[in-house]
Amino acid sequence: MTTSAPTEPTGAVHRSTRDLTRAAVSGWLGTAMEFMDFQLYSLAAAIVFNKIFFPDVSPAIGLIAAMATYGVGYVARLAGAVYFGRMGDRIGRKKVLVITIVMMGVSTTLIGALPTYATIGIMAPVLLVALRLIQGFGAGAEIAGATVMLAEYAPPRRRGLVASLVSLGTNSGTLAASGLWAILLAVLSEEQLLAWGWRLPFLLSFLLLLFAVWLRRNLKESPVFEERPDVVDGVALSRDELEHAATTAQEDRKAGALEAGLRQRKGKAFFLALGLRFGQAGNSGLVQTFLVGYIATTLAVDRAVPTDAILYGSLLGFATVPLVGVLGDRFGRRPMYIALTTATMLLAFPLMLMVAHGSHTALMLGMVLALNIGVLGLFSLESVTMAELFGSRTRFTQLAVAKEIGGVLATAIGPVLAASLTAATGSWWPIAAMLVVYSAITLVSAVAAPETRGRDLVRLEDAA
Repeated sequence: MTTSAPTEPTGAVHRSTRDLTRAAVSGWLGTAMEFMDFQLYSLAAAIVFNKIFFPDVSPAIGLIAAMATYGVGYVARLAGAVYFGRMGDRIGRKKVLVITIVMMGVSTTLIGALPTYATIGIMAPVLLVALRLIQGFGAGAEIAGATVMLAEYAPPRRRGLVASLVSLGTNSGTLAASGLWAILLAVLSEEQLLAWGWRLPFLLSFLLLLFAVWLRRNLKESPVFEERPDVVDGVALSRDELEHAATTAQEDRKAGALEAGLRQRKGKAFFLALGLRFGQAGNSGLVQTFLVGYIATTLAVDRAVPTDAILYGSLLGFATVPLVGVLGDRFGRRPMYIALTTATMLLAFPLMLMVAHGSHTALMLGMVLALNIGVLGLFSLESVTMAELFGSRTRFTQLAVAKEIGGVLATAIGPVLAASLTAATGSWWPIAAMLVVYSAITLVSAVAAPETRGRDLVRLEDAA
């Protein structure tokens, strides 16, 4: 397939550089808040929540219960992706992004204000679960909405670079939450941490929420949404209204655009996006989640070594993510997907050999390379390619659902399967094999997908 050249759609609604900057900061900040919220909770669940919300059970059961409340947020994400995705396609991206960030931020802040089990008994964990559900419901559409907004704001020739800024929010949020907890653990005693210290990161997040809400309320709607031929007075037409508009349109060009949206058979682009998502999410679950525990327990290496590797890899990601975005703008999405997935497949066994049998330096280098090539590089491409695959009429919904389904399937199944296979074989090679399989799924999807670089995002129909 040939690579299409970026083109500026005729009659486009233009935004100033200031508008684009505000959209970029808004997208980055929202994603950073999402990942900071979840990382704050995951660390709190592992460190203190089993003691302050589930104190009447054994430590092991308390930890399981605390982690279960962490998991319910992911259950709510898919529901939020469907609900807010449809809303975003119907009434606009901006309104939904204001709602989702308020839901996430308020829920996170209120967790820091919750009474403990010692104060109100069983209602404490019940309220904790309720806040996690609300937080997850909003987060299910946050990163998808930010991705759509940035892709639709960006100039076609710089869309990969601009959209990749959403991916940087994951690094920023994770590093910020980890840093806050590292400071607390360093300066507070365990008694202080359990009494009041654990509340500070959650309560302080309210300041970030205020800035994020102010920024998004002053953000202009996506120019693509405003330019859509099926949007009238800020609301998308229903299918019946769209059919009527297509038959009564005065201009042939507009009638053709509306009819293309009606004729679109959805499904192929969604499954292609799911395949693109599967590799990135699966590799992430293996490298960022499973490997840390595997190295510390099975290989009996100090947990600080793989943790530091993730930290260094995340810092390097601040260069990798925009670089991949620029290369995608220069050479196209498909060539970059093919290059990154092929590199991951070829390096999987050598890198995992370095992790399993190398020195601490080799171990860290292996993890850093695996993270940047097989996870963050693919995430940068995913941020723009999935948005370009879908038509503007259902872009928000399809992108959000594909992200959540792909993430839950690959990330949830991957670490469990890897643990089972490594235990059964007594070796590290199943980890490398799984990296190859996950990357191969994305490689096949990339080869089957059309080149989307420079696609007119106003078009109502999917690219495939």
